[in-house]
Parts: sequence; structure tokens; C-alpha cells
Amino acid sequence: MKNLQELFEHQLKDLYSAESQLISALPKMVKKATDSKLKKAFESHLEETKTHKTRLEDICKELSIKPGGEKCKAMEGLIKEAGGFMDEVNDKEVMDVGLIAEAQRVEHYEISGYGTAVRFAKELGHASIAKKLQQTLDEEYDADNKLDKLAQGRLNEKAMA
Repeated sequence: MKNLQELFEHQLKDLYSAESQLISALPKMVKKATDSKLKKAFESHLEETKTHKTRLEDICKELSIKPGGEKCKAMEGLIKEAGGFMDEVNDKEVMDVGLIAEAQRVEHYEISGYGTAVRFAKELGHASIAKKLQQTLDEEYDADNKLDKLAQGRLNEKAMA
């Protein structure tokens, strides 16, 4: 990479890979979750994630780049870690709060990535792209907040028992 535009394009491809991997991982989290509100939150975020992937495809088309070709190793690691967690836990309450923790790690990674992409888009003069990326960033913050409320609301208390 020789300039900010190339770095920006790399970041978009990385985010695209991350979203693609998450689309494959979320159904497993839905199956492992036992709390109905948590299941619903994961199902809702799966649909949102599909929208994020499509939004990235549109952005890449606008920039005349192919979204594929990158492998987001960070997301791969986060998903592998979550899979290991799911294999180790036997208590359903602990499973639910652990799934929230794993999902929030993913959300925080995505928040970081989208925040950087928004900043790069603005600096490069891609105002309409920055707006689309900001929409995804806002949705990632919302997902994180919903998970936090589920944990604080009652699931953490159940896991303490």
C-alpha cells in the first residue's frame, strides 16, 4: 500500500471478510443461546450483518474495487475463540452471558474498523461512502448496547446463581 486510498480499500475488504465470516458464525450462536431475547438479538443482528455486507458491496462497486480477496484474521480468531468457549460450557446461564461477552468482542472489533473506515472516507472526500459507513457504525454501536442491556438486565444475575 502506497497511500491512504489503498489503505482504505484494504480496510473495506477486511471489513467485508469480517462480515462474511460473521454471517457464518451467528447461526451457531443462535443455536447455543438459551434465552429467547438473546436468541432474538442474535437473529436480528444476523439480518443486520447481511445488510452490512451488501452495503460494503455497494461501496466497493462505487469505488470500482472487488470486495473479496482479503481474509480478516482478527475476525477469524474471534470466531475461533467463541467456538472454543461454546464447546467448553455446560451451564445454560453461563453459556448465555459468555455468548454476550464473545459477541461484544466482535462488536468492538467492528466498531473500531468502521470508525477508522468512516474517518478515511471523510479524509479522502468520499462523503456518500462515509455516510453509509457511519450508518453501519451506528448499527454496530446499537447491537453492542442491546447486548449490554441483556447482560445487565438479568442474564448476569442468572449466571451468578
